[in-house]
Amino acid sequence: MRNVVIVGSGCAGNTAAVYAARANLKPLVISGYEAGGQLSLTSEVENFPGFPEGINGPHLVGNMKTQAERFGAEYMDGSVLEADLQQRPFRLNVEGEWIETRTLIIASGASARWLGLPSEQRLIGHGVSSCATCDGFFYRGKKIMVIGGGDSAMEEANYLTRFGDEVSLVHRRENFRASKIMIDRARANPKIKFLNNTVVDEVYDVSKMLVTGVKLRNLQTGEAWEQDVDGFFVAIGHIPNTRPFKGQIDTDEDGYILSHGGARTNIPGVFHAGDVQDRVYRQAITAAGAGCMAAIEAERLLEAEGH
Repeated sequence: MRNVVIVGSGCAGNTAAVYAARANLKPLVISGYEAGGQLSLTSEVENFPGFPEGINGPHLVGNMKTQAERFGAEYMDGSVLEADLQQRPFRLNVEGEWIETRTLIIASGASARWLGLPSEQRLIGHGVSSCATCDGFFYRGKKIMVIGGGDSAMEEANYLTRFGDEVSLVHRRENFRASKIMIDRARANPKIKFLNNTVVDEVYDVSKMLVTGVKLRNLQTGEAWEQDVDGFFVAIGHIPNTRPFKGQIDTDEDGYILSHGGARTNIPGVFHAGDVQDRVYRQAITAAGAGCMAAIEAERLLEAEGH
């Protein structure tokens, strides 16, 4: 029987593990499909407090894990396949093995949607990004491309004009899903160039492990051309990793966990932390703060129950 099981090993999960371990709760962390979370895909992190020169993303989450293990946290490779949260202790199926726990912290994150091109996948963290706030600064004075047609794509394109000399917004359809106010704001920005009815067929240059350009194709005319690009931002949404808890945890229509105050979910003893609940900020530092909150909530509940 575990006191605390934490699902996810990104900033939220690792911070929760540090706090829970220091409270002598001996937490078990389930690493998940993407061990290390979104930071494992980020080459350089310059906005996490305390690192004036910046820090490599995998190195940062690796340090967090080492810190948690120093205080007694355990880590288990694998992912949660299903969960029974109908009664306590909660039961989790991790790769076929059932685990029981008094409290649960869901810090399983949200996975970025990608185009699925092999070249795009190879260049993630090397010019391909899903977070303008995280990586926009690296493209000061450069040529930037944003893929998407929703509010987040418009918001990212506008934000990136602070840094790039030009921003191309590529959308596969004629009409955008974004709200009118966001479209109008983007159209009013002289730095943003719209490429409608257009798809990306290739991202260059895998051989250099650096984004240097793209191959584009107009879906109406069939015309294909190449364009120089330094930064390639995919803004077609995120998928919260809540599938194993579906039907038990309250979520919104997209699957993000609905908060019931603090780090609480609709089920007493089950807490949320990080991008699995946060669809607005999605930063390493906010995820870490949420992990701290969830661990403190779990500790207080267990203490009140005499564990």
